[in-house]
Parts: sequence; structure tokens; C-alpha cells
Amino acid sequence: MYPTIQIFGREIATYALFAAAGVLAVLAWLFAASSRRKLAPENAVITGLISCIGVFLGGHVLYALTNLPNMILAFSHYDAFPDFWTFIQYLFSLMGGMVFYGGLLGGIAAGWIYMRIAKLNIPAYADLFAPAVPLFHVFGRVGCFFGGCCYGIEWPGGFVYTRAPIPEANGVARLPVQLIEAGWNLLLFLALALLLYKGLCRGILFYVYLLCYAPARFILEFFRGDTLRGIWFGLSTSQWISLLLILAAVFGLWRRTYRLKKQQYNKAE
Repeated sequence: MYPTIQIFGREIATYALFAAAGVLAVLAWLFAASSRRKLAPENAVITGLISCIGVFLGGHVLYALTNLPNMILAFSHYDAFPDFWTFIQYLFSLMGGMVFYGGLLGGIAAGWIYMRIAKLNIPAYADLFAPAVPLFHVFGRVGCFFGGCCYGIEWPGGFVYTRAPIPEANGVARLPVQLIEAGWNLLLFLALALLLYKGLCRGILFYVYLLCYAPARFILEFFRGDTLRGIWFGLSTSQWISLLLILAAVFGLWRRTYRLKKQQYNKAE
């Protein structure tokens, strides 16, 4: 579609613009939602900004891991490169993209570390981030659609890319799987925001998000047409992570339920 657009005479990546808009939307959400829940808005915003750093680092690290075979091949054929800097540029190209799940895990890790250090109420703030993650993902996936990455399988009724940065994406009608995922994330955001507003699922809202998103992502992966995601035993990297996150969410819910029952039992004594 439009991988870059011109603003004041400069070409800017479309995905970067949508990602920036997503970050601003998330920060606005965190400020408003934390105020309503009588939590310190500054803590929510700072946690969000620190999580963004984790998202950036984690997304790039997992992208690099999906390209690990190519990186190993590059090192084993170093003599095929004309010079050292060409070799370094190629390695950077293998680390240049981002994977959502890497960003999610990196963001969770960075946010959790900060909240532990700041001694914040982690379950309460995690509830705020449950709708914030799919809200950002809406912008991210729309950015993917316009940028020409994360494209879908061939489909007669789909969109035809002509300027996608990945040559294989061009010239073929493809299923707009990015927009399908964006739509699902929008529904998730609205549903989770409603649960937060009504005070339901307190302390477990992030687990609810994982249990709603991970199975959908597992299914949508079958409709992806790009092959840069790594395939392990017939499933993509994201599908394996989806399965692990489902198990982690189930375990987290069981653990929290067990703790609450134990507290109630101790109070009854």
C-alpha cells in the first residue's frame, strides 16, 4: 500500500506513524483510566513509557531470533561478503524488524520490573494495561497493512500490494489478515475497557486478555502469507508462544484463585 509517506518533504515510514499514534493513544488511556480507578496517573504513564522501551527491545530481539538460521549462515559464509561493513549491515537487516509477541513479553518484563521497584499494586495496574495492549495493537496492525508487512495468504478478493518492502508480497491479491487482527483487537479493547469500567474481573483482567488474544492469534497465523516468522514442527514461532501464553494465563488464574481462597480461609479462622 503506502510503506512511506511524505511529510514536509521527508519520507517517513507509515508503520512508525501508526505506532507513534498508538503509543499516544495508550498513554491517554492510561491517564484517564488510572484517574477513574483512583490510581496515580503519573505512575501509570511512567510504567507505560518504560514498557514501551521493553516493547521496542523485545520486538527486535525476537525478530532476530526468528532469523537465527540466516545469521548462522552469514557467519559461516563471511568470506562471501565484500567487506566487514557489508556483513554488519546485513546482520542489522536481520534484526531490523519487530515481532509483536517479543514486544509484548519485553513490555511485560519492563513494566513488571518497574512496578516491583516502585512498589506499585501490580494487579491493579495490570488491569489498566489489559485494554491498553489491544488498543496499541489496533494501530500497529493497521500500520502493518499500509506498510505491506505481516501480509496474508493469496485470496482472490484481497488487496494487491505494489510497493511492499518485501518483494514476495507484491503483485498478488492477498487476504488483509492485518485488518482482521486489528478488528479483533478493537473488539478486545472495547470488551476489556467495559469490564474495567464495571469493576469486573479485578486483578485478572490481563489474564483475560491473554486468553482472548492468544487463541485468536494461533488461528490467524494459518492465514499469514509471509514466511519470515520461523516454522518449528509445523507451527510458527508465534503459534508456539500463543500456546505457552494460554498455559501461563490458565496457571496465573489458578494461582490467583488459590491465593484468594487461602486468604478467605485464613480470615474465617
